[in-house]
Amino acid sequence: MPLTRISLRRGKPTAYRQAILDGLYEAMRETFNVPEDDFFMVVAEHDAADFRCSPTYLGIARSDDLVIIELTVNNTRTLAQKKALYRRIAEKLVNNPGVRPEDVFINLVETLPENWSLGHGIAQYAADTAA
Repeated sequence: MPLTRISLRRGKPTAYRQAILDGLYEAMRETFNVPEDDFFMVVAEHDAADFRCSPTYLGIARSDDLVIIELTVNNTRTLAQKKALYRRIAEKLVNNPGVRPEDVFINLVETLPENWSLGHGIAQYAADTAA
């Protein structure tokens, strides 16, 4: 049940932003065992003054087209699945909408399954124990 947040500089067309959302969802379905219809995604656009990043950290030449992707997920995936997800996201976004691989920044935040309520004030993923 990933919660996906995408941050980028303001000014990209709707089709560009939609391609990012679609590519992320497809990559998660292909590599992360995300069920069909399991998507909760938001895009936040920022003015140049409110969007800063290192253009060279770790020797990676980033541009103003950087896309920051934060995925909050259950801590149930293997390292191999995580690496596959990162690769597939980059491949998808390079293909469409044409993001440079250097401009794909991914942060994975893992949480325990009981830390989610997907509606009705119920912890749907929590073990059913009296607590």
